[in-house]
Amino acid sequence: MRIRISWPAGALDATLNDSPTSRKLAAALPVTSTAHTWGDEVYFAVPTESVLEEHPRQVVAPGTVCFWVQGASVAIPFGPTPISVGNECRLVTAVNVLGTLDGDPNALASVHDGDAIALEAAEFS
Repeated sequence: MRIRISWPAGALDATLNDSPTSRKLAAALPVTSTAHTWGDEVYFAVPTESVLEEHPRQVVAPGTVCFWVQGASVAIPFGPTPISVGNECRLVTAVNVLGTLDGDPNALASVHDGDAIALEAAEFS
């Protein structure tokens, strides 16, 4: 499934994997939330819950779309966070990997804390 993530200064598309948490997120779309930033990570609450799935990860590649179970939030790092070692993308806890951004993750640098952020299903030909 493909989704579009948009905020006042831009938008990115992402491809979700076929996992239980991805399916829960897709069923909750469309979603509007408030963006928060933590270093080079954007995260925002979504109206779904999940448990850690098999193979959760705390360090991911830039642009990995993640679900933070404890915060019921989508988290997308695009660079180091305050707890990263070097340039890695380290999230606050282990997360479920939902998929990856299709575009340049550095576009997320234009998201500001408090921005409105929206997720919706995206159709592509």
